[in-house]
Amino acid sequence: MTKPKNILVAPLNWGLGHATRCIPIIRELQINDFTPILASDGDALKLLKKEFPLLECIELPSYHIKYPKNGTYFRLKLLLQFPKLISAVKNEKKTIESIVAKRNISGIISDNRFGVYHKNIPSVYITHQLNVLSGITTALSSKIHQDIIKKFDECWVPDSNEEYNYSGKLGHIGNSKINLKYIGLLSRFKKKELIIKYDYLVLLSGPEPQRTILEKTLYKELKNSTKKILFIKGKIESEQKIASEKNITSYNYMTSNELETAINESELIIARSGYTTIMDLAKMNKKAFFIPTPGQFEQMYLAQRLQKLNHAPYCSQDNFCIESLTKLSNYKGLNTEKQNTAFSNIFAIFN
Repeated sequence: MTKPKNILVAPLNWGLGHATRCIPIIRELQINDFTPILASDGDALKLLKKEFPLLECIELPSYHIKYPKNGTYFRLKLLLQFPKLISAVKNEKKTIESIVAKRNISGIISDNRFGVYHKNIPSVYITHQLNVLSGITTALSSKIHQDIIKKFDECWVPDSNEEYNYSGKLGHIGNSKINLKYIGLLSRFKKKELIIKYDYLVLLSGPEPQRTILEKTLYKELKNSTKKILFIKGKIESEQKIASEKNITSYNYMTSNELETAINESELIIARSGYTTIMDLAKMNKKAFFIPTPGQFEQMYLAQRLQKLNHAPYCSQDNFCIESLTKLSNYKGLNTEKQNTAFSNIFAIFN
């Protein structure tokens, strides 16, 4: 009997979205008789360890990108950290060379980690941002990212290449020399017909300090509501913590199975307009209200696009108040047609 091939799966540690959207990929690798080896850092690695306690997990060098408290300075802060990022990617490449040599790796899947590829092994890059929106520097940031992607053998875009899609201009470019595969929306969740227990589910995520700022803003606005509310803080800690106060029940984190149930049992979702969150809620046909992370052009674009398409309303973090949620009744919610992604074909690159 042939020993299963080892596939290295390495998501970026930037919020939890990159790690969570790799979960269905990891599951499908197991179904298709591959052995996933997981690699990341920080909260992303902690989450993968909780989801896959029996799989080998490796810590990669951190990018150490710090998010500004004021979103206005997001682009400048990233620019100032660019030398540190380049150094981290160099260390990442060295680490990958070592991992490949020691663990008999047959394939690599990198979700937005720039240095996770190997010239002698099939290497795949996952992204929904073929175009990287950054205001007046969009053309430059997009070219830099596309040049990075070209170092990989394939680029998997978690979306459809049809007219009806969720990533819009982020995930669709013309006349590209990149070897693109559109693999459909990725989500670790499935829609289930469950009794509604919560009026609002607050789904927090993303890098600090903005995650905490939004948590405090929402808690202040919602604590006097008559609605039944569930808060998922998105804080990956060693133990799960549950607290209740008046109408609000809060968890520091939930496992995938718990979160799938919680979303299915909730009427309306309040969340960041991160692409992974959008994919999850589309798969589960949910109504949502979005609050883009300040300074993140991508999240603002996605929120504006979803509002224009009559899927979901949004507002800025500074302007949120409980009355903002009254807009939800005018929108149709997120949904997607059922898709059967042929992962056996997608994984053919590793055979």
